[in-house]
Amino acid sequence: MDILVYGTVNSVTFALIALGFTLVYGVSRIPNFAHGSIYVLVGFLTYSFINDLTLNYPLAVFISLIIASIIGLIIYRFILIRLRGLPASEIIASFAVGLIILEGLRLQGIGGFKGFIGPFYMLPNFIEGKVCILGVFVNYQRLIIIGAGLAMIVGMSIFTHYTKLGLSLRAIAQDEHAAMMLGVNSDRTAMISMSIGSALAGLAAVTILPLGNITPEMGYHVLIYALAICIIGGLGSWWGAVFASFLLGFSMKLSTALFGAMWESVVLVGTIIFILLVKPSGLLGKQKEFEERV
Repeated sequence: MDILVYGTVNSVTFALIALGFTLVYGVSRIPNFAHGSIYVLVGFLTYSFINDLTLNYPLAVFISLIIASIIGLIIYRFILIRLRGLPASEIIASFAVGLIILEGLRLQGIGGFKGFIGPFYMLPNFIEGKVCILGVFVNYQRLIIIGAGLAMIVGMSIFTHYTKLGLSLRAIAQDEHAAMMLGVNSDRTAMISMSIGSALAGLAAVTILPLGNITPEMGYHVLIYALAICIIGGLGSWWGAVFASFLLGFSMKLSTALFGAMWESVVLVGTIIFILLVKPSGLLGKQKEFEERV
């Protein structure tokens, strides 16, 4: 029961982390390597608004998400738009932006600086307390993570299928040239996807970070997890990322229960290698398979 309950929590956590990255890549084919830095930045901004400006929690979260969406828009409008179609340059530029954000936060004392341990930054739980589910005690914050993850998945599905803007995102993702001939502005749509993806990264941050400290290293971990999930599920595949999140979440929880936490990284890398050997395009990816590329 412990594996079932906490495996579900881990899986939804991974989905929250990866969906923003998947959305951006699926629409614009841009790997946003600043994803993890925006995650940490939103956590720090929310903490600062609550403790320094004494704003109430919901307002602090709302303002932080707005700032995250604006940052994503700026990154695309002034940097990535000039590099679109050059994968190596996109990766280097977006990672450089993320590096600047994370190391800039480190200069503020987050996570320590030059070997010194800095103050701890941690968001408060939305609701204190715990509940017993199937004989396993789970705190309310983890239940909120599950609720937020499911709401994000359902909400984005409705948004992309039943709104004009969402349909334009799907159109660009499916066939960019055909969508452009029908009047969809490719760059504007990619910029919007970058803005929404950054906001989703921020939403994941304010939901997950109450369970741990806000550190620059967390940004690198989030980026690695997002990449792993998207590679396993298939780059650009929304439901592939969800499926990969559950596969990875339960695999890592099971390995921890059986062999210890030190095996989590082994399971992560091993799953990526296995999936790429069996299905190079990912579980639900639509890239060309090996036989089609030779």
